[in-house]
Amino acid sequence: MNRIESHSTNNDLPPGFYHSDRPLTQPALARTLSYALVPTLPKATLHRFLRAFWITISRDFHSLDRLRLDKYLFLIRCYVGVGFEVFLKPAGRGEENGGKKRKRETESQNSKRKKSKRNEKIESNGQNGQEEGGDNKDDVEKNYPGLAAYISILEDGPLYPLDFDPDQTPVDDGAGGSVTLPHGPDGLRYHLLDIWIDELEKVLEFEDDEVEGSEESVPRRRVKGDVPMELLLRPIETLRTKGTHKPVRKRAKETLEDERLVEWGVKEKKMDKKKIVSEDEWGGFGDD
Repeated sequence: MNRIESHSTNNDLPPGFYHSDRPLTQPALARTLSYALVPTLPKATLHRFLRAFWITISRDFHSLDRLRLDKYLFLIRCYVGVGFEVFLKPAGRGEENGGKKRKRETESQNSKRKKSKRNEKIESNGQNGQEEGGDNKDDVEKNYPGLAAYISILEDGPLYPLDFDPDQTPVDDGAGGSVTLPHGPDGLRYHLLDIWIDELEKVLEFEDDEVEGSEESVPRRRVKGDVPMELLLRPIETLRTKGTHKPVRKRAKETLEDERLVEWGVKEKKMDKKKIVSEDEWGGFGDD
């Protein structure tokens, strides 16, 4: 499937999905178009098809019938979920299908890489922290090339912080022309921010962990494996810092402050500034 076929297939999506107006038909069709279709696509076609989907949704979002908007929002939720499901699996990370031996080799390479990084950090205490951050980013993208490419599609399209960027480079559409991913709109950004953590929670695997607190141990769910949470949260962080509109930045900040990220050990819980100020204030003389 080339770019033209991908775009033509997704162009038929809004009108075809529009006429499925029965309550049981809508979610069934949405799951068929996402969870049943996307995992069966060849690797050479997968990113091309997903890019065509987000071009279609971003372009036609404002033209969707408001009375039937819920069905399209559910379809978008399914595509976000199936994207995480496909690219967070070993097959989506570029590993071979042949199994345990490959997995053991990958784990040994990761352990050697971690040891070498630890030794380099001990030997070079005076190095700049920004260079280490860049190396970690490169390692994440090497371990998850499919996920990194998919996140880049979302960052260049619906989750792009600017509504219009004249410097953005268009991509060849396969027919001698060029096509640029539409940015936003804000309604689509809001929906993606609302469902981002929900769909991540469905795909991630967790292990129980207890964190020693001041009085008693606090149970937490730690993310199992080497899941690149920084890469997964990168589009949200970009919207928080570079978003054009203040409501988008505020919504992105609320997403990053989700309590589940603290529970998973991804984010640290922030102290309540008002509570700290109230404790430091002088309460006056006592009655005694």
